Amino acid sequence: MSSKPNNRSPAAQPAREQAAGAEQPEEEVAAPNQMSQNHIYVGKKPVMSYAMSALIQLSQNGEVIIKARGLAIGRAVDVAEIVTKRLGNGTFAVKNIAISTEQVKSVDTGEMRNVSSIEILVAK
Repeated sequence: MSSKPNNRSPAAQPAREQAAGAEQPEEEVAAPNQMSQNHIYVGKKPVMSYAMSALIQLSQNGEVIIKARGLAIGRAVDVAEIVTKRLGNGTFAVKNIAISTEQVKSVDTGEMRNVSSIEILVAK
């Protein structure tokens, strides 16, 4: 009797078992990618490169989250303003702004220090 389940191929499984097994991994993989697709992490690049990237994301998804930490916060605010005022022609607006503090371990001294961060939600 034990040889019967071992000889059973995946093709012999009922369709609903295959579908249920196939759906779960795809949903788990798709959810994190979908969330991070509309995030733009602002760093040291020129402001217009981030603004153009944000505009592309807005045209595809309808909303984008612009994130930055530390000294890049000013650049993130500039990106949001350029997208809403210059490039968007009034079709996009800032819907939410969230500021927070993150603790980061210093590379030089190894001690923990506080770094400010911002998240700006721009949408239609």
